[in-house]
Amino acid sequence: MNSVTTAQIIDGKAVAASVRAEVAQITGAYAEAHGRAPSLATILVGDDPASDVYVTNKHKACNEVGIKGKDHRLPADTQTESLANLIKELNADDEIDGILLQLPLPPQLDADAMTELIDPAKDVDGLTVANAGRVVQGRDALVPCTPSGVMRLLAHVGAKLDGAEAVVLGRSNLVGRPVASLLLAENATVTVCHSHTHDLPEVCRRADVLVTCVGSPGLVSADMIKPGAIVIDVGTTRGADGLCGDVEFEEAIKVAAAITPVPGGVGPMTIACLLANTVKAAQIRAASAEG
Repeated sequence: MNSVTTAQIIDGKAVAASVRAEVAQITGAYAEAHGRAPSLATILVGDDPASDVYVTNKHKACNEVGIKGKDHRLPADTQTESLANLIKELNADDEIDGILLQLPLPPQLDADAMTELIDPAKDVDGLTVANAGRVVQGRDALVPCTPSGVMRLLAHVGAKLDGAEAVVLGRSNLVGRPVASLLLAENATVTVCHSHTHDLPEVCRRADVLVTCVGSPGLVSADMIKPGAIVIDVGTTRGADGLCGDVEFEEAIKVAAAITPVPGGVGPMTIACLLANTVKAAQIRAASAEG
């Protein structure tokens, strides 16, 4: 009788819980050593419901691990000068370790320009050119939260990246490009695919590690996955039946060695890694002040 192998389902919630526990421990030690907890300032412009939920959840997570959160809310008609002044004030505030500008911004504001105003040492989203450049060069940096979560999940399942063939679907500055750089830093051979890639299924079938971050439901079918590959599905799309990823999950689990579900895979890691970045920023700033 033929048996069907079922992939290991990578439990992002469990891994995220372990990251949060680690952050809570470090936060307590930091507070004892420096007389205050690490702190994160968030900025939300406008009243987008999804963004409101995201920011609220981030502050709830901060409270749970002992990070001090400061929530700044600005009206939807905020102009460039007002937002820029707030960012500059937070840059200069020694009591603030991390700054997070919730995206997207209203159309009158340039998200790239506003993000670039954030002090790279406080850029806990890892989106400034300075931090992005450090990631590309393989240097220590505040790494974007979702890519950092991807790497933690790969480590959790014991992925052997040295010499492995890794394929990344998507080349966004938020996920695809930094994930590719992080995989390269671990000595993987990396291919980045996008809308102009020829014969995408054939390229995917070469992958020992497949990371997809496109946001296109069902893009990756089971016959595009190399038997025994590790599949990390970052793509998240909300449909009539709830959230779904880029991968045809029910078929893929019969081929892959390990795979992340959507939801419950990469998603929980993003806020956990934001907390880790905030503590890291606090430690780096404290060491710099002492040195």
